[in-house]
Amino acid sequence: MNASRRLDERRQRALTRYYLDAGAGGLAVGVHTTQFAIHEPRRGLLQAVLQLAVETARTWRAPARRPVMIAGVIGHTRQAAREAAMARDLGYDAVLLGLGSVASASDDRLLAHSRAVAAMLPVMGFYLQPAVGGRVLSYRFWRQFTEIADVVAIKVAPFNRYATLDVVRAVVDSGRANDIALYTGNDDHILLDLLTRYHVGGEHPVRMVGGLLGHWAFWTRTAVRHHHACAAVARTGAPVPARLLAAAAQVTDANGAIFDAANDFRGCIPGIHEVLRRQGLLAGRWCLDPRDELSPGQRVEINRVCRMYPHFADDGFVREHLEEWMA
Repeated sequence: MNASRRLDERRQRALTRYYLDAGAGGLAVGVHTTQFAIHEPRRGLLQAVLQLAVETARTWRAPARRPVMIAGVIGHTRQAAREAAMARDLGYDAVLLGLGSVASASDDRLLAHSRAVAAMLPVMGFYLQPAVGGRVLSYRFWRQFTEIADVVAIKVAPFNRYATLDVVRAVVDSGRANDIALYTGNDDHILLDLLTRYHVGGEHPVRMVGGLLGHWAFWTRTAVRHHHACAAVARTGAPVPARLLAAAAQVTDANGAIFDAANDFRGCIPGIHEVLRRQGLLAGRWCLDPRDELSPGQRVEINRVCRMYPHFADDGFVREHLEEWMA
C-alpha cells in the first residue's frame, strides 16, 4: 500500500523480485500476508495483485528453476471456484484453499467445497489455526481430503503438534505420500517441522518438503538457507546440528514478536510490514484497514528481536539490490 492505502505497484513488484532473488522456490499470493481484504469485490484488487505477481515472476531474470505460483482463494464455493478459475487463467499452478468462510460447515460440505475448487485448479489444503479463524479438523476429514485426486499439497498450520500429526498420518495412510507434498505453516515450529522425519506407518518416513509461511515474507534469504540446511538433514537422517536447534528457538522467538503472539496475532501483518519498511522494501506499514496497526508494546518487541538476532536479517542483501528491484 501507499500512504493513500492504494496498491503501490512499484513496491509490490520489488517485493516479488526480492523473493525470487533471495532463492524462494515459489510465491504465494492472495493469502493472509497479502491481506485477505483484497478478495473483497469492492476493493477491485485481487486480479490486479495476482496478475502483477505472476507477470513479474515470468519476466524477472531466470531463476535456477521456475517458481511455483500459488494463489490464495477464499469464500463460499461459488466465490472460491471463481477465484480458482481466475488464477488458472492467469497461469498459476495451484490454489491454497482457505476454509475460514465455510468453517462452520460439516466435513461433508467442506469436502464437496474442496472438490469444486479442485475441478478448476490443483489444490493445496490449508489447516489454519483456530486462533486466527480456522477450526479443528479431524484425522477423518484429512483422510477423506487426501482422496481428492487434484489435491497436490497441504499447508499444515494449526500451531498444534497433535493436529499436525493428524495430517501427516492421513497422508501416509492414504498411500499418497509421494503425491501430496507437506508444507509447514506452523510459524511457532518452523525449523523443527522441517528437520523431522515422520515415522507414522508406511514403508518410508515422510517429511515436510518446505514451508508456506508469513514468517518467510521477510528475511527471506536467511529463510532459504535455513530451509536448505534443514532439508539436507531430514533427507539423510543425519544427526541434527546443535546450531539448527538453537536457530529453531530463535526463529520462534522472533516470530512471536513480529507476529504479535502476545496479542493473538492482531499485529501480524503490520509487524511484517514494519520489518520490510525498515529494510526499505516498503514505504510504510499501511494496510487496507486503518485499524490494522502494531499492538501496544509490539514495536519494543520487534526492536528486541532485531537486536538479538542480527544474523537472521538480510539487510545487506536488500541494500545491494533494492535499486534494481525498484526500477
